[in-house]
Amino acid sequence: MRVDKNRENSGEKRRKIFLTGIGMGMPEMLTARAKEVIDQADCLIGAKRMLECAKRILPGEMQEKKKMMVEYRPEQIAEIIKAEKEDWKIGILLSGDIGFFSGAKKLEKVLEGFADEVILVPGISSIVYLSAKIGIAWEDAAIISLHGKNENFIQTIDKREKTFLLLGGTDAGKVFYKRMLEYEMNEVKIHIGTNLSYADECVRSGVLSDFQEEDFEGLTAVMVENPVPSKATGPHRKDEEFLRGKVPMTKAEIRAVSVAQMELTEDAVVYDIGAGTGSVSVEIALSGEKIKVYAIEKNPEGVELIRQNRKKFRVDGIRIIEGNAPEVLEGLEMPTHVFIGGSSGNLRQIIEKVTAANPEVKIVLNAISLETLGEVMELSKDGLLKEIQVTQLSAARSRILGDYHMMTGQNPVYIIRSERRATEI
Repeated sequence: MRVDKNRENSGEKRRKIFLTGIGMGMPEMLTARAKEVIDQADCLIGAKRMLECAKRILPGEMQEKKKMMVEYRPEQIAEIIKAEKEDWKIGILLSGDIGFFSGAKKLEKVLEGFADEVILVPGISSIVYLSAKIGIAWEDAAIISLHGKNENFIQTIDKREKTFLLLGGTDAGKVFYKRMLEYEMNEVKIHIGTNLSYADECVRSGVLSDFQEEDFEGLTAVMVENPVPSKATGPHRKDEEFLRGKVPMTKAEIRAVSVAQMELTEDAVVYDIGAGTGSVSVEIALSGEKIKVYAIEKNPEGVELIRQNRKKFRVDGIRIIEGNAPEVLEGLEMPTHVFIGGSSGNLRQIIEKVTAANPEVKIVLNAISLETLGEVMELSKDGLLKEIQVTQLSAARSRILGDYHMMTGQNPVYIIRSERRATEI
């Protein structure tokens, strides 16, 4: 934060705020700089657990004299500071390290203007502590926080040799355990650290079957080692790899072009409407570990196939929504991209719904019949589909007949892409 140099040189007292990482929570994990802040600050602010740590290093008389305020919400902390003296040193105590899934980033923005200087004091993070406990280097680990977040992590674990996960919160441990069970992640080794640095600290290692759901509750961090991570690259998979049943499936050549036409981003939120077997959903999810796909399908057999294919390819970025679009789209997060493989006669209503949710949404749809293509052209004339690009794709595959290889043609498919630009809205 910028400092007023004139005030600094004049010797005038200034309010200083110290955003201070206190490590795991026990006094032994405090850095010398953090101890100095706690000792010299006129006021300490933080969650109850943080303040209890601070009290343990202060002499008895200082515990009573030093002002301590229990608060962790940025806006409320700002109000507390606003009411304090302008020349005070204020220490805001945060768990772990201020640069590791910490509230410091938001606090720094909220507190702008409330102090002449905001000083960042690092601490020891849970990943550093747990890695030292189990004797495993962490610099090459993927890092994910499930604390208060619904993040994808199965696909990351499947592809990486090491994945560190920060749990904690109400349901994070339960989500981790149940999803690991669902995807049968039995080959990986799990190192779990609970209440790190405290007297009841527990660090255990084993495979999934060695643990119960309650082992992942509370202040918990996990390191997962995968001895055989998937080496597959790129999103595309062969048709025969998918479980199909009697449900129609978009063929590999059409999937490849359709997914490419979507121009996905790493944080894309995609609706796959008429998802069928989930083949397109799987390839979209395989395009990026952070991509979220809402696979919308009305056929119960299709819904079950999507679930099975999601498990087979270990892509937990897919959320399955059973029912008819556009009705079941209500309440879903805003899409950045939409793929329409089947509309059950509701194409206009679906387009209206998704463009109302996001006027800049990118849409790719497949059409086999000329009637559907005609409806697309009507939607373009009406302005619901913008800047449409139509690609007609005919593919043929070889098959063996005796001593000969004969080509067998697939049905031609129209791939339509539409994108509304901000300047056109």
